[in-house]
Amino acid sequence: MNKIDLLVGQRIRARRHALGISQTELGEAIGVKFQQIQKYETGANRVSASRLWAVAEKLGVDIVYFFEGIRPATPTDKGLKTPVDHMDFLSDQDAILMMELFRKLPGPQRSAVLSFVQSLTTPPKPKKVGLAT
Repeated sequence: MNKIDLLVGQRIRARRHALGISQTELGEAIGVKFQQIQKYETGANRVSASRLWAVAEKLGVDIVYFFEGIRPATPTDKGLKTPVDHMDFLSDQDAILMMELFRKLPGPQRSAVLSFVQSLTTPPKPKKVGLAT
């Protein structure tokens, strides 16, 4: 299994979920059975260029959608770079819901929510402890 095939499959699944399309519906639209969609989404089978084009059309995205944010990481022991998906949050339903709700907020509330979430993810600064005399 190739890491890129896995990442492309995850993008297919994320977009399909976001649109509420079943594997059967997507399969019928591109001329394959739902089992093949499962194999694409898990990265077990590679999606050909022409099939990926059909998937993109059905899911209403540009073909680039499946590759955006994928960048090489650190070199492996064989000198090859393992790709990393910087947009993997798109396969997380909670993250998608959070983004949809966030976009509905007016500007000042967006800023407040963003500040709050940032405060939750920032580690607390260590307190200086003084010696009692």
